[in-house]
Amino acid sequence: MITNNNISRAIKALKRALQDYPDPSVTLVGKQWRDPFHVLISCLLSLRTKDETTLPASKRLFALATEPRAFLRLSEDKIARTIYPVGFYRTKARTIKGICKDLVTRFNGRVPDDLDTLLTLKGVGRKTANLVLIEGFGKPAMCVDTHVHRISNRWGYIKTSNPHETEEALRKKLPKRYWIDYNALLVSWGQNVCKPVSPWCSQCTVNDICGQVNVRNQR
Repeated sequence: MITNNNISRAIKALKRALQDYPDPSVTLVGKQWRDPFHVLISCLLSLRTKDETTLPASKRLFALATEPRAFLRLSEDKIARTIYPVGFYRTKARTIKGICKDLVTRFNGRVPDDLDTLLTLKGVGRKTANLVLIEGFGKPAMCVDTHVHRISNRWGYIKTSNPHETEEALRKKLPKRYWIDYNALLVSWGQNVCKPVSPWCSQCTVNDICGQVNVRNQR
């Protein structure tokens, strides 16, 4: 079982094992553009959408506009057609326009750099807000998606029922020095090795200390 006595070993092991794997799409956007606005838009596109769809859609969209005022000159239909086939592309186009308007009118076109203010943007939830802080501003934040929730519980590091509980538990337990890397590491690990069904335990670099909680079948 992974505890605070060996969490450092687990994170170092994942970093080594993932060197040859691609980063999650939003992390790649953060590295390429180094701009909170790009990260915010990419986060919105990534919701309920696979990475292989999110990154190309982000690049197509940023070829048209790169800041909120320029986005406001694009029609919703244009945005929707550009980001297709991301999930809920028409709803996301409308959300993007609304957020861009809000950024221009309330924040002079700049993305806020604190959690509570980010959450006042319509369409921005805790997962997106925390990821913007991490990948857009380089600030420690606790972004929890399905991979982070599943693996943290599978390890036995925490015991929670949903992502909101997981965020609270990790904020209390996980040393803050690991917060920035934790999401990207567990997302990539969950996409490639620690899969929801039949995880590749035989290939897992932390198999000897993983609690394997609720793992029924493995490879």
